Amino acid sequence: MFGITPLGWLHTLGSLPAIPAATYMLIRHGRITPRSIAGRIYFVSMVIGGLTVFLVSTAPESPIIGAAALLVLFAGYTVGRITILGRVRWYLETFLLTITVFLLMVPTVSEILRRVPDGHPIAADPDSPILKGVLASLVAMLVFGLAAQFIYLFKFKVGQTAR
Repeated sequence: MFGITPLGWLHTLGSLPAIPAATYMLIRHGRITPRSIAGRIYFVSMVIGGLTVFLVSTAPESPIIGAAALLVLFAGYTVGRITILGRVRWYLETFLLTITVFLLMVPTVSEILRRVPDGHPIAADPDSPILKGVLASLVAMLVFGLAAQFIYLFKFKVGQTAR
């Protein structure tokens, strides 16, 4: 189905929990909270997806996105523990982990639009106007989302009680 191999299904199903976990944290906390249960689920799912992409990818940019996602993920989960950075660490953590959500959603949306419905995909090729429009929307959501998160962090002094 959808031309996905068994290893591709492992990649897809292993990384899939990251989407609802990220959605939950963004709605509930306004950011990815790495020291929460949802944050742990997000981390494990992103690692599974980031590592298995090297085994299943056909697009030349996929391993680059996977490697970047893993690097940013580990940096995001680490920077919040560097107390010498003070409150800046919460901004860095928020920035880095929001970038991981973006790096998760770009290939997810692209793959869905290029595979669904089976046999007659919504976006037949990478240059499809629909695909380009959706990807531009993701960039806009990233920019506005980061601005909203930084305003929230500044206004409510998150970090003193960050999880």
